[in-house]
Amino acid sequence: MLWSYVLKLVVLLPLVCGLMVGCLVLWRKFETRMPGKPANRMVTVRETMMVSTGVKLAVIDFEGRRLLVSVARNGVTLIDKAGL
Repeated sequence: MLWSYVLKLVVLLPLVCGLMVGCLVLWRKFETRMPGKPANRMVTVRETMMVSTGVKLAVIDFEGRRLLVSVARNGVTLIDKAGL
């Protein structure tokens, strides 16, 4: 009975600790991709819209300007720009 408890403790304790460390590592890796409004960002994406398969329109604020860009598989194209 006691050996069963010790065996479970020896196997499960490192497993649980490894899962906790793995979760912390993944949290730190994906923390920058989470939504929020960090104060030190110079570029903000205001809105995106799918136009067709593989083509997306995006409104971006950068240095007091609002830019409308098309994002496709072959690159990013500036469509229009306006001041704020």
